[in-house]
Amino acid sequence: QVQLVESGGGLVQPGGSLRLSCAASGIIFSLSDVGWYRQAPGKQRELVAGITRGYAPNYADSVKGRFTISRDNAKNTVALQMNSLKPDDTAVYYCNADAPVGVWQTYSSFWGQGTQVTVSS
Repeated sequence: QVQLVESGGGLVQPGGSLRLSCAASGIIFSLSDVGWYRQAPGKQRELVAGITRGYAPNYADSVKGRFTISRDNAKNTVALQMNSLKPDDTAVYYCNADAPVGVWQTYSSFWGQGTQVTVSS
């Protein structure tokens, strides 16, 4: 059974920092592309940052220079360090993994349950 469990969300003041973490199980993490998405009320889910199985990161323009994504294949975790947070960063943040599954190792997408990040004074 595939599980992606996020932690680290919460309430923070503008300009503050938070670190999100996602622990994966049930997948071959080292062969997976992983990332973080977010969804604010009334908006579509959007990619925040991703990191490939080759450790290549990519970021949404809105978070470049403020957020850093990292992965630890030994611990099956992916983290998102968020600095200089703004009210516009307020959203539910979801961990995502595109992982090979099944006999044919077909890539499928999996999601965590989400963690709330609120940036407010």
